[in-house]
Amino acid sequence: MNTSEPGVKRFPCPSCGAYLEFNPQAGKLKCAYCGWEDAIPQSAEEVKENSYEQYLKPDKTALTTLSTTALEVKCNDCGASITFEPPKVAGRCPFCASPIVTQPVKASPSLQPEGIIPFEVTDKQARESIQKWLSNRWFAPSALKSLAQPEKIQGVYLPFWTYDCYTVSYYKGDRGEHYYVTESYTETNANGETETKTRQVQHTRWWPASGRVDRTFDDILIPATTSVDRPRLDALEPWHLKESLRPYNSSYLAGFEAQRSQVSLPLGFDSAKNVMAGTIHFDVCRNIGGDEQRVHSVSTDYNAITFKHILLPVWMCAYRYQNKQYQVIVNARTAEVQGDRPYSAWKIAGAVVSGIVFAGAMYLLFSGDWRYLPIPGLPDPQSQPNSLSVPRQTLPPVSIPSTAPVANKKLPPAPVSSAK
Repeated sequence: MNTSEPGVKRFPCPSCGAYLEFNPQAGKLKCAYCGWEDAIPQSAEEVKENSYEQYLKPDKTALTTLSTTALEVKCNDCGASITFEPPKVAGRCPFCASPIVTQPVKASPSLQPEGIIPFEVTDKQARESIQKWLSNRWFAPSALKSLAQPEKIQGVYLPFWTYDCYTVSYYKGDRGEHYYVTESYTETNANGETETKTRQVQHTRWWPASGRVDRTFDDILIPATTSVDRPRLDALEPWHLKESLRPYNSSYLAGFEAQRSQVSLPLGFDSAKNVMAGTIHFDVCRNIGGDEQRVHSVSTDYNAITFKHILLPVWMCAYRYQNKQYQVIVNARTAEVQGDRPYSAWKIAGAVVSGIVFAGAMYLLFSGDWRYLPIPGLPDPQSQPNSLSVPRQTLPPVSIPSTAPVANKKLPPAPVSSAK
């Protein structure tokens, strides 16, 4: 494990004397004042794996600072330790948005990272991703639009562990094999008659099973921070470690912040065991075979354990709304956005009212009963029934002319028929 202090590649600008910062778009150190760019030397070495067993030995633990010039502050509210390079200053905590009031001190020694993924997504691209994310949150308060402002977003390197391991697992369980039996049953048909029918009923025959499964795990990623929820960090994947991870160089920290590890290496490996357990259980079930499996016990040996301490880049937005704390986080390599946000009670109430009005309008439209639909500018026909009624009109009597009084006219007698 490297015990030397990592060097920083010319932070002062050779042209104007200002400080250089890492520019994600250029992939270089760049001066924000005169535009000078300074390339970061790329190492041909691969990111080194460290022996887990060697690290656990007290006399083998090697600690150092992230760089010779790194400063560190601790948030009084959430307790996160934040490391940064001068001339950058810590104004607000990127995890809880609380003002940083602690005076910075020289960074305390810790386990030096072996690898780092530099920022690839710029702050402008991150703000655009946040704006798009907010536009899909219908019931988010309008006040959250300010999250995409430049002063609200901070670039932070989060600490992670990766573990490699070869496992040997011994299991005991049962293998279930399906078989079918023909059974008779009765039912009443549509005519009320009772009919006897047959059907195939599935049963399972169980057999004891035991055996061994082997598995090689590579780069199981475990967050070494507790300042961000684990499910949210998991949802930011993939990071594409094989393609993007580079040997650690403190020059990538220029202009950004880094968080000190909050999860120890052994605790991180316990989390890695939980991740491996799911894959091992799947391997055991596949090895048992059959139609169903029951696993009674699994005993696993962990061999050839190695690890890396790495830093991964994120853009953070921490904010408070109605005395509650929220976070929005952006993967600074893929621009994936994850976060939580409050719900606006007014927007939800407005949506409910609009839904009721819309449902009522649809009912009137399809039922054709418009008498109950109030018309703006006209009195309500239900409250004033006589105001819109049409008055009854009296029509003049109609006289029908007659040529002779029917009552005085004598009619001839009806003919009489006789049957012989």
